[in-house]
Order: sequence, then structure tokens, then C-alpha cells
Amino acid sequence: MAAVNMNSEKFNEMIRGDKPVLVDFWAPWCGYCRRIGPAYDRIAQQMDGEMVVAKINIDDEPLIAHQEQIEVIPTLVLYRNGEVLGSIVAPESKARIEQFIEESLV
Repeated sequence: MAAVNMNSEKFNEMIRGDKPVLVDFWAPWCGYCRRIGPAYDRIAQQMDGEMVVAKINIDDEPLIAHQEQIEVIPTLVLYRNGEVLGSIVAPESKARIEQFIEESLV
């Protein structure tokens, strides 16, 4: 399954669940965001059922980006039960995203 595109309603609802939610804050004009996109989509397929893998376009949802204090994109944030478990800015590879997830879920 591909990454889920979130709006503010979905975001606020999903991050409060007990299933981990990985959110990629990105924008279509961000070259690095587009470059890491395919790796992120592979993570979404790989983690299907274990966690929610989602994307938020900061141009479409600037209030969420501001609320979550996103200053640089791409930023990946891992949530569970409404809490931030960790974040990473501009991961360089799929392996680095996997490592971030593993370290954050300990």
C-alpha cells in the first residue's frame, strides 16, 4: 500500500491511535523530497499493517506544519498515542529510514 495523503482531520485522528504513524512532511517543489519519495513508498509497502505511513504536503496543510514545528523538509516524524517518538530530517536512504523507525520504536 502506498503512503496515505493526510489532511488535518486525518492527521489529528490517526496520530492518537496505538498504531505507530510515520509522517513525511514534504512539498512538491522540494527536489530532495521527490528524490526520497520512492524509498518512502517502499517503506509504506513494507510496513503495511504494522504502522501507518503517511505524507503531508506542507503547502496544502501549512497549519499542521506550523503546529508540529516543521522548519526543514523533508522531515519524517514518528507518532504513537499522540506523542512524538522521534524525527529525522532529510534521510539519505531507505536503510536510514528503517534504522530511524527501529531506533524510535524501542
